Amino acid sequence: MYYQLYEFNHAVLQPYRAYADALGLFYKNPLNPLSTTPFGRSMSAAAEVFERTTRRYAKPDFNLPTAKVDFTEVEMKEKVVWSRPFCDLIHFERALPKGRRPDPKLLIVAPMSGHYATLLRGTVESMTQHAEVYITDWTDARMVPLSDGRFDLDDYIDYVIDMLHHLGPDTHVMAVCQPSVPVLAAVAVMEARGDANAPASMTLMGGPIDTRRNPTAVNNLAEEKGIDWFRDNVIMQVPFPNPGFMRDVYPGFLQLSGFMSMNLDRHLIAQKDFFVHLVKNDGDSAEKHRDFYDEYLAVMDLTAEFYLQTVDTVFVRHDLPKGQMLHRSEKVDLTAVRNVALFTVEGENDDISGLGQTQAAHDLCVNIPEEKRAHYMQPKVGHYGVFNGSRFRAEIVPRIVDFMASNGRKARTGGQAKPRLVSSKG
Repeated sequence: MYYQLYEFNHAVLQPYRAYADALGLFYKNPLNPLSTTPFGRSMSAAAEVFERTTRRYAKPDFNLPTAKVDFTEVEMKEKVVWSRPFCDLIHFERALPKGRRPDPKLLIVAPMSGHYATLLRGTVESMTQHAEVYITDWTDARMVPLSDGRFDLDDYIDYVIDMLHHLGPDTHVMAVCQPSVPVLAAVAVMEARGDANAPASMTLMGGPIDTRRNPTAVNNLAEEKGIDWFRDNVIMQVPFPNPGFMRDVYPGFLQLSGFMSMNLDRHLIAQKDFFVHLVKNDGDSAEKHRDFYDEYLAVMDLTAEFYLQTVDTVFVRHDLPKGQMLHRSEKVDLTAVRNVALFTVEGENDDISGLGQTQAAHDLCVNIPEEKRAHYMQPKVGHYGVFNGSRFRAEIVPRIVDFMASNGRKARTGGQAKPRLVSSKG
């Protein structure tokens, strides 16, 4: 019912958005003498703020036509190399010079938590300088017909395993936030099976491995409410005429509302500042605002079964750190992880995954040798800064690159010297 009401409100506002758009164009027109006055700029700014705060944002593009490799810009193209109903695997194919030594393969598993994989655009851009990058492009559940079946946490783990099989041996995997749990589970399942395609290393970044450590507001809400509350209050059916009509989902707009409410004052100030920038004709600041919110406000629905199973397993019952997590009735045994190197990264000011939650993976994977594990805490960054921004590029990326180089096939067989990895908390 709420989803239908949301769609109805969006439809009702459509003519008002059209009017605001026309009003903004009128007051921006250079032929209009009012366009250069404070009144004209205020009118066009108000019209744009209204239109942007009431629109539905489409899935953004990665828009990464080039990559910087060996200090040279090379052409880069997106290529779907593996596809299932709920996910595509995108390869960022670089036009590398012939004869150049190949870079390591890196599978970036993007979070399936309401935003699109393009939220990791900066992550991809940084890593394509050093690796052959692949990323999971999860599909908006409201766009998947019921005839394509269900998708839950077990399917997510199967997808990760299948993608690693597709990419083959000596692939490195990076999990950003939410996928840290299914990626770690997938690696444990593969190691227990003696799977030759298990990754060479896994990097877990700001992930909720053990949410009992330093719990955040998100963690406390899950424990306080319990899984029945989420099932009764946040699961809705996709309305007509979307392709996923009648599919039970956790709507993206609810997830976005939750994220924004955590820092509502900051978002309100950002909108006010955006208005001021437009009035002052500060184009650079206004464009930065547009770029950020074009990405931040573009959200996708999650299947109900995936969302509920994740909340119950990770945030309510804490099955993974308790050694009770199952994958299709098969125990996820983290002590089976012996050969896959482990690197964990956390942000000092992370208010989504608290300090220690990701590092907990080291206490659970007890059989990984010390020389194949490292942890790094990045000072002065929040959740977003763990995988994007200037500190990520300058301080986190070099550590990830060194860790992959230290634990790839050539390093294991003596084909190259092992770089020294600085593992620290500062």
